[in-house]
Amino acid sequence: MKSRRYLELLSKKYKTIEEASSEIIELTAVSVLPKGTEYFLSDLHGQHDAFARILRSASGNTRDKISLEFGGSLSENEKNQLSNLIYEPSKFMNLMKDNKKFTPIWIRKTIINLLRVLERVAAKYSRHKVRTKIPGHYRELIDEMLNVSGEEMNKSEYFNTLIDTIIEIDASFDFIRTICHVIQDLSIDHLHIVGDIYDRGVRPDKIVDILMIRENVDLQFGNHDVLWIGAALGNESLICNVIRNALSYSNYESIEAAYAINLRPLSVFAESTYGDDPCERFQPRILTPNKYDNFSKDITAKMYKAISMIQFKLTSQLIDRNPELGMDHRNVFRKVDFKRNIYTDWDGKEYPLLDDHFPTIDPDFPSRLTEEEKQIISLLKSSFAHSEKLQKHIRYLLNIGSVYKIMNSNILVHGCIPMEKDGSFSTFEYEGEVYSGKSLLDFFDNQVRLAQHSTHKLKRQKAIDMFWYMWCGPKSPMFGKSQLSAFENLFVDDKGVREEYYNPYYALSKEEKYVDKIFEEFGLDPKRSHIINGHVPVKMKDGEKPISANGKVYVIDGGISKAYQPKTGIAGYTLTFNSHNLSLAEHSNYETMETVHGAYTPKVHVTEKFSERILIKDTDEGKALQNTIEELKELLNAYRTGEIREDMD
Repeated sequence: MKSRRYLELLSKKYKTIEEASSEIIELTAVSVLPKGTEYFLSDLHGQHDAFARILRSASGNTRDKISLEFGGSLSENEKNQLSNLIYEPSKFMNLMKDNKKFTPIWIRKTIINLLRVLERVAAKYSRHKVRTKIPGHYRELIDEMLNVSGEEMNKSEYFNTLIDTIIEIDASFDFIRTICHVIQDLSIDHLHIVGDIYDRGVRPDKIVDILMIRENVDLQFGNHDVLWIGAALGNESLICNVIRNALSYSNYESIEAAYAINLRPLSVFAESTYGDDPCERFQPRILTPNKYDNFSKDITAKMYKAISMIQFKLTSQLIDRNPELGMDHRNVFRKVDFKRNIYTDWDGKEYPLLDDHFPTIDPDFPSRLTEEEKQIISLLKSSFAHSEKLQKHIRYLLNIGSVYKIMNSNILVHGCIPMEKDGSFSTFEYEGEVYSGKSLLDFFDNQVRLAQHSTHKLKRQKAIDMFWYMWCGPKSPMFGKSQLSAFENLFVDDKGVREEYYNPYYALSKEEKYVDKIFEEFGLDPKRSHIINGHVPVKMKDGEKPISANGKVYVIDGGISKAYQPKTGIAGYTLTFNSHNLSLAEHSNYETMETVHGAYTPKVHVTEKFSERILIKDTDEGKALQNTIEELKELLNAYRTGEIREDMD
């Protein structure tokens, strides 16, 4: 029973019995429509071209709908051309113009075919929802044409006149492009990014740009996302991490072109400090030729070493000022004797460093920055803080993002829910409180919000420092490994010292009993729930499977990022959850998508069929609709009893 005050506020929106009644009728009707299609992608790692193609094609689903709609009435080539038009309308129509094929006959046929595809895609949605997806200047026209029957499309003078007028006033290009974009938009009702927009790919900013123009998008923070967010918020160690990662792949584009971060001061410092150093341990791996690579491989290696040494110093300082993180074992400078250039592990075994040229290290105070290094980090920090595009993107990601999400009985979390080998939830003690399971994930999410909004200077700084732990801490749900061996990989020639062990969750989550325990921890029904993870590349070529625990766990990192495709053997997964089933699509790489043109469809495996079609009323959205309906019924009753008066003006 809602309070009178609440009903009075509701009456401001629904001012009369007729308005409240109309909304109840509409919401009740919507609730029995099929649920919209959810798409799940993870580990995009800056691979914007493949990501954009997957979205435009609805993971190949648009091509399937074209086949269903037209059957044998269109040739395979015509179906492929129609697919390509929908995926990239401007590019396709410009080619048609160049080839003198953008004719009234082609335009007429294309509009009719596109309207048929749109009608099929829109079939599960209310007319109101479809209208809201159509830009205002064409809303009435497309809505009118969409609701003309197939026979009328071909015979109606009215319908033909509409098309004739579109052609006559030279609006064909824009009109066709608009229909294509509406098809793209309606094909994906809700998009989940299960972590890691950022990493090695050259243009993560373009991925964020794509997301920002879509509705119904959410993000579960990945370790690379919290790395960039923390850097944008001013975490100096993470600023260095971001740049170090980019330089290790000679990836200047993601730093300079994407976000206008100025690396020139770093290059000058690196050249003067490491000019005679070959920096053999810091040679970059080049995945993609860089359009914005203004630096030689030699200077890139020097910059890579320079920023790495600054990073290790700043990380040591962060660990020292945050003892409650329990990360002293990762303060690598406590393990190194720079007078002898020896690394000593926790068992006392000594290893000679693979590099002995450290002009900026004071052996007695190794974590102390030189004056020049202080200036470099100050300039970089300012550059991150004043990058308008970066700050805009990070605000958006913080708005749509969270450490985990529960939707329609699915738990979405990038990495893991930290566990011990015995199947218990790992505990994390911080400032006198102990967190585990769900409360641990909630704790980290709260730290994200504190870093973003807290007005308490010390609390905010500690929360910003916490982003470093979320990036690489052993009990971070975004990371989920024993350690991040950045220093050891560069300087210690021993696989055992470098080894990064996965949290036991990754093994335990393959067993149904432990997964059911997780569902109970989160208050979900084990019989109808799933966990959806990314983070760990699934090595399909080696026989690994993305589904485990009797179909309850999905790991959907299939290698959209080029760097991981040799490991996985494919180029990414899309998990699709529609009203009929759950299905998993295996993608080919972007070059294959492009070369086969509109014929490309991924390999799709239906992984779970539902005994009954899922309607909106069966979903979280449906529960929210039902609550609204009940509130409106209370308002209706208040109007009818005279408790609240209608606004008849």
